[in-house]
Amino acid sequence: MSPPVFAHGHLRLYLLRLLVDRPMHGYEIIQALADQSGGTYQPSAGTIYPRLGKLEEEGLVTKEADGRKTVYAITEAGRAELVAREPELDGIETEFTDSVRRLADEVRASVNDAMRTLRADLAAAAREARSEAVGVAREATRSATDDPRVASRLRLHEAEAAVTDFRGDVRDELRSAAASGILTAETVTLLTDGLNDLRRRLVQQLRG
Repeated sequence: MSPPVFAHGHLRLYLLRLLVDRPMHGYEIIQALADQSGGTYQPSAGTIYPRLGKLEEEGLVTKEADGRKTVYAITEAGRAELVAREPELDGIETEFTDSVRRLADEVRASVNDAMRTLRADLAAAAREARSEAVGVAREATRSATDDPRVASRLRLHEAEAAVTDFRGDVRDELRSAAASGILTAETVTLLTDGLNDLRRRLVQQLRG
């Protein structure tokens, strides 16, 4: 659990310092604290108004209705309180600055965690999308093969790919053998006879 922004009793004194510049209503005081902390600290009304009420009881501030708002102003006694406790107020300023830095670090860490979580979620979503796409493609392929003509065209692509691979592999081997001077007539005859036999058997099967 993070320590409080102000130590016990320090927020009360800091409210007096805010009211030195001009009278303010409660929301303006809350907004002033938020502005001075870069938005990292924005106390609730339940934190501010009881302390303002205590300052009023002690005669350090006054309050006056301004329409629906209540405006608070520092009194001479309040100014005297600030003068008497000026060294302490300097320490509170430093305390507030340190707290703002700590809160900023916590916000930064939270943002970094959120970004890491977001990247992980996006990666998981991308994997799911790819899996779904693969599943759809497979289903489409299975459905397509139910049509004899589509299935035949798919097999044609497979056969042509096999022929291409065979031609490339054999050609590389023949060229290598020729470069080494070991390509013999018997090898060429074996290739020619084998291809002729394969062609004859394929034609017979294809023509029924």
